[in-house]
Amino acid sequence: MNDAVNRLIDRADALLARIEAVLPHPPVAPDWQAAVAFRYRRRASGAVLEPVRHVSKIKLGDLKEIDRQMERLRRNTEQFVAGRPANNVLLTGARGTGKSSLIKACLNEYAAQGLRLIEVDKTDLVDLPDLVDLVASRPERFVVFCDDLSFDEGEPGYKALKSVLDGSVAATSDNLLIYATSNRRHLLPEYMKENLTYQHTEDGEVHPGEVVEEKISLSERFGLWLSFYPFSQDEYLAIVAQWLRAFGVVDAQIAPAQKESLVWALERGSRSGRVAWQFARDYAGRSAGAEGMRSTASQGAAVDERAK
Repeated sequence: MNDAVNRLIDRADALLARIEAVLPHPPVAPDWQAAVAFRYRRRASGAVLEPVRHVSKIKLGDLKEIDRQMERLRRNTEQFVAGRPANNVLLTGARGTGKSSLIKACLNEYAAQGLRLIEVDKTDLVDLPDLVDLVASRPERFVVFCDDLSFDEGEPGYKALKSVLDGSVAATSDNLLIYATSNRRHLLPEYMKENLTYQHTEDGEVHPGEVVEEKISLSERFGLWLSFYPFSQDEYLAIVAQWLRAFGVVDAQIAPAQKESLVWALERGSRSGRVAWQFARDYAGRSAGAEGMRSTASQGAAVDERAK
């Protein structure tokens, strides 16, 4: 009888172990000294914070034509690392205009003062409350970075983010902010049929429908909005010149290269900062290759001359 009971207990323990292995586990604290940036990832064994070994080296001085947005985000981040009140930030607008780069540059600017960044994909935002609890007792100041944020109808991360921003009965720790980028200000798709939920009363007052109110409520929970706009041709050329210099192109080559960059932008259908950076990389690579071929040809001619 006892043997049968023991076998039953052993089988139950084995079954529980297998169930526990597939159940979600809260994130485990990483070695916070290993990096200044971390990625939140779900694994079979549970959620982990992976140190980012090679953090983008972009600096605030590398970014051009977004001075107003840079100053506002810089001021907000300075307040945050100094322990003063600061806001969650939503950066929205045209693609390739420096939204994500500005956040990375702020990390590099203030990492020495204790700023840390945790990148979280929107599909993992359901675990945001666990992440808040994990860092609440840390002395560092954490920015949760959500890049290219937008939601489809019914995605669970939407409610979790909304609750953490402003709405949960539990107050968010003062050492964590959320910086999110998006091409869409209201973060959710909007449909023509939703306009039918508006009501017009006899006195002419318009009452927004509940569907529309729900869709704009998430954006409004970010205390600071920064809007980014498409660049003019002159702004685009200034950014091209900046990146060409960053890649080591000499000043004498910049004016001819800028003319080429206009064709590059026309082919891409965009005059964004990203397009300017991609052109500068291509031009610098071609120029270096041409210089290398000229150097090799000169060395070969010298060898031929000595052989005569």
